[in-house]
Order: sequence, then structure tokens, then C-alpha cells
Amino acid sequence: MAKSLIEELPRIASEGRQEAQRIIERLSSGTRIGLQTNELVLPRKDVSGFFRGQVPNIPNAFNAALDGGTWMNRLVYGDNLLTMQALLAGDPQTGLPSLRGKVDLIYIDPPFDSKADYRTKVVLPGVDIQQKPTVVEQFAYADTWEEGTISYLKMIYKRLILMKELLSDTGTVYVHIDWHIDSYVKIMLDDIFGKDNFRDQIIWYYPGGIKAVPHYFPRKHDCIYCYSKTNNYVFNNQRKGIEDNSLYSRWIKYSEDGETITYKNFPRTDKVKFDMYVKRFISQNKREPKDEDVIYRFEGALVDDVWDDCPAVFRLLNEKTGYSTQKPASLLERIIKASSNEGDLVCDFFGGSGTTAAVAEKLGRRWITCDIGKPASLVMRKRFIDQEVNPFLYQSIGDYQKEAFHNNKKLRRVGDLSQVVLGLFGALPFSPEQVSDRNFGYVKGTRNLVMVDSPNRLTTAATVRRAVEAKASLLGGDWDKVIVLGWNFAFDISQAIEKYKNSNVEVLVIPPDLLDKLSKKGFKKLIADKTVRFSSLQYLVVNPVEVTVNGNGEDELSISLSNYVLLSPDNIPLDDKDKEKLQQVMEQDPLSLIEYWSIDPDYDGDTFRSTWQDYRENVDNDSDPLHCVYSTRLHMPHKAERKVCVKAVDVFGFESQVILDVKC
Repeated sequence: MAKSLIEELPRIASEGRQEAQRIIERLSSGTRIGLQTNELVLPRKDVSGFFRGQVPNIPNAFNAALDGGTWMNRLVYGDNLLTMQALLAGDPQTGLPSLRGKVDLIYIDPPFDSKADYRTKVVLPGVDIQQKPTVVEQFAYADTWEEGTISYLKMIYKRLILMKELLSDTGTVYVHIDWHIDSYVKIMLDDIFGKDNFRDQIIWYYPGGIKAVPHYFPRKHDCIYCYSKTNNYVFNNQRKGIEDNSLYSRWIKYSEDGETITYKNFPRTDKVKFDMYVKRFISQNKREPKDEDVIYRFEGALVDDVWDDCPAVFRLLNEKTGYSTQKPASLLERIIKASSNEGDLVCDFFGGSGTTAAVAEKLGRRWITCDIGKPASLVMRKRFIDQEVNPFLYQSIGDYQKEAFHNNKKLRRVGDLSQVVLGLFGALPFSPEQVSDRNFGYVKGTRNLVMVDSPNRLTTAATVRRAVEAKASLLGGDWDKVIVLGWNFAFDISQAIEKYKNSNVEVLVIPPDLLDKLSKKGFKKLIADKTVRFSSLQYLVVNPVEVTVNGNGEDELSISLSNYVLLSPDNIPLDDKDKEKLQQVMEQDPLSLIEYWSIDPDYDGDTFRSTWQDYRENVDNDSDPLHCVYSTRLHMPHKAERKVCVKAVDVFGFESQVILDVKC
């Protein structure tokens, strides 16, 4: 008979501790997870359509930040387990030391064991489509839900241990959860942080929208568990009901007739109490109050552990980002004010819509946030630019070392996945005696080498370099061509393809729904049907940059997009009906697929410094929320020649980059 969940908890805790300890030991041995910097974002969104105006020189502090000179906030796209490993190890490339024991506050809002589909609605001109999770996300969700609640608890336990490693001795963690899983998570938090370090169980009650349900009372609250790392922790009492964010109300005077009260920032309307406050003021100060005097100090009620004054986002039209699990800013403001001080470091490892980081920025805190979802990363980046936050780094995990499909029971029956992909591509594997690396094969009758990347790894410039090196050395070299088959691609892949374009390397996309097809049809059926298509990467077309010199001796750069070519709809995680809709948009309005684009007018070939951005929903420049502007002019200091780099991200999260050599 299967064990009950309560009987499984000791095993979950034991295995979680062992895995977390292995991670920590690997860090101590010098093995580290790298962070790749996709963009250094200097928020400066387009607000005036075609003409942009002067783009400022990047302050030296921002350049120095990449050498450790200045703190930089960070948005990381990737698995939070790997992100936390990277933060524990430190990031030498950008001068980030190990953050072990350096984080002052962690808030997480993980999924609630709800078995949700996690599809994302994509609104395009004339059509709405539903995007399925990417392959990397699918593996993450499968790992989370495969054994139901047991898998969920396995997922969260080891992550909570790493969060404790990151917390400072005065730090606090808040875990936001609902009825699906809250009791079990509370037991885990007691185990990891210690029952004596439990501080609060906050009930967040969100009124409104109550509908009758047949078999239970409507569920209208979440739980937020608060634990400190030690008994010496930061806590600032919070008060609610404070008007105009002040702690007092000023003198309110009678009107000339002596009968009516004229109120000014005064919370009371009771004439008797008003008179009492005035008399007390006169008694204490021996004079009549003036307009600027304070006669009543109104501090508001202390906040207790039931929060009913932070309305859900569906009631806050000015906050909505379209992200389904978004939490209100008022909720995070209270948490951040209560458990951190200005300048402290706040982290959120299930970033979602970015509320934690956005509020931390407004309150003068430093921040790091991450999410494994591409839609979440897009929403956050645009939100931060819209808020005009301080410059921040947009990064990704450089190496997905853990191949999740080997640990997934459903995928084990697929066999050696690299061999399967080789077969579907029409390639043959090498024998173990020829080549020990099972990711390599060849096309029979040709001198074409084929390399299959892991589905849980980003195919990067390093991957392409490795393929080119294999072409020159594997089995004596002398290969005519090397073909790289990848699932998900890093921001630098286009640049790598351009760099090695004379090396006869080709990069193709493995269909992201291949695993679904394999599980439904099997390998032999797919071979017979010949329905698996490997497509080339998407690419952006930018018109030649036009340069004129204005009366101030500045270069005026005219930059415009010409076209965007998306890979085949068959290789986008969509249902068939949505693939047909997408095909129409691709043919009729391809540039509408661009979600975000940015420009580095002085690209150094290393770090992309995003000094101008535009994106859909930026209606400050026009009234069209479904299109970006596709041309702009930048005024820059004169240079004889420069490299202009243009980067675009489409609505599905695919990135393209174009580098243009410009002579002035």
C-alpha cells in the first residue's frame, strides 16, 4: 500500500537536504553556475515616436559596475535553483561577490500545487492565441507536478535550504502560499528554519468577487509564512489608515461664522472631539493654533496579522500587467517596509510579474529577481523600464547542467533522447568505440557532422564553438559541415552564427513539441510519418543605418526595422488552430510579432548596453498597444565609425540580434 503524504515527509526532507548539500559542496569545490549578461538596461523608453533626441553617455559608474565597481540590480531568466547557486558562487564577470549570508529579505510566491496549465495568452492584431510553456518550462513543471504534492514538496524543500544559505543573520523570508499546500510548507519551514524562528502567519484576505460554490465556503485568503534566520532580525512595525502618508493632521479652523468646521487633512468629523483637540493645543501652547500647526497626531492602527486592506490586482486597473498571479504593490510594500531598511537587498526567486522588485526599487532597496518563464521575464523587463528604475542587468543561466528528462519517468521510455533526435533528423549515431559523446552523429553518405544539444540546456555561442572545434578534430576532422540541433537558444546565438559563418556551421531548431509527439506516437511512427521538421532560427532584418551630422557636430542615427522572420509555426508550442492564426500574422504583419526591441548605438562586442527601448503596450509614443514603433533617431557624439547593435524579442520570447557597422 502506498505511503501517506505525512509518512513521505521524512524522505522528502532527507533527500532535499542531501541534494542541497551536494550543491553547496560543488560550490566549495570551485564548480559554479555562470550568469550570462544579456543586457545592461538603462531604461529610456521611446516616448515621442520617430524622433528620440539625445541619448546620454553611459556614466562611468555603470561601466564600472561590470567590473564590480557599483551594485547592479538583476533580472535573471532561468531556473531559480540554478540562479541561487550562481548567487551563492558569485559572478566574477560582473563583479558580484558570493551572496551567501548577504540577502536581507526574501519573498517568494511559488505556484500553489494547483496543476495549472500555465499557458500564456498572446494578443496579436486581429487574433488571440494561447502559447504553451517552452521546453525548459515544461521540464520544470513536469519535475514539479509529476508525483503530485510529493513532487511539489521536493521542489520547494531544497530551494528553501538555499534561500536560508543566502539570508543574512538579520534576514527574513516570507513564503506566500494558499490552501492547496500551506500546512505541509509550514512543516518544512519549521524543519529548515527552526520552529523558534517562526514569526508570523499572515492572512491576506482579498474581498470582492465572491461566487457561491456548492460544497464549501468560498476561499478568499492566502497565507504568508514569515521566518527569520536568527532571533536578531529586522522588524519595523507598520500602521494602516494613515492619510496622505503622514503621521499627523494639521490645524483645522472654524469658518468665519464660528459654526462650520473647515477640514484640512483631518481624519475626524466629530465636532466634540475636534473642540477637545483644539482646547488641548491651546492649553499646551498658550496660544490659538495657526494653519500650519499640528493639533492631532494621527498614527493609524498597528497592522496585525490579518491584512484586509491590500486589494487583489483584479480591482486595481492601474497596476495590471496581464500576469495571472500578480500580487498588489501594497502587499509587497508592507512586507518590504516591515522587514528591511533602505539599501537592503531584497530577492524574489519566483518573480512572476515583478511586483517585489518594482516595489523594492521605489522604496530604495536593492533587488534581484528571477523566473523560469519567458513571458514573466518579458513582463518584468517592460515593467521596470516603464517605471524608469535604475539601470539593471538582464541575465540568464549560462549552463543548464541538470538534464531533467533523465529524471522524468514519462520520458525514460523515450530512450536516449539524443539518439532519437539524430534518427528523426536522418542522421546515424557513432559507435561508442568511434566517439564516446552520444550527442554526435553524422548524415550517411556525406561528410556532415550533427550535434544534438540537451533539451534542458540553452544552446549558446559556446555550444557553436564546441561544434566547430569538433568539426575540425572529431575522427580526424575533415568534415564538410557541422549541424547543431538545439531546443532553446541564448541571446548570443545569432552573434555566434555570424562569427562562425565561414566555418560551415548551421544551427537548427528542434520542434519544441517533439516530446509530446514521441509520447503519443512513438519513434517509429514519427519516422514513418516524416512530420518532424527542423527549422532555421528566427531573424531580424534592419535597414542600413542612415547618418547625418547636425549643426552641433553630433551624429544623428536613423535606425529602422525592415522585417522579422519567425521560425515555422510548427516549431512554436501552440495548438494547431493557433498555428493557423499565427501563420496569417506572419504573412500579413510580421513586425507585429516583435514584443520588445532595444538599441546599443556603441556596441563594444561584449556587453549589450540597452540605451533605448520600445515595446508593445508603450502607448506614450502612440495609441497602438499591439505594435512597437519601428524607427527612431538617436543623437550621439560624433565618431568616424561605430557598431550599432539592435536586439529584438518576439511575443514568444525568442531573441534576435543584428550588428551593423556604421561609418560617419
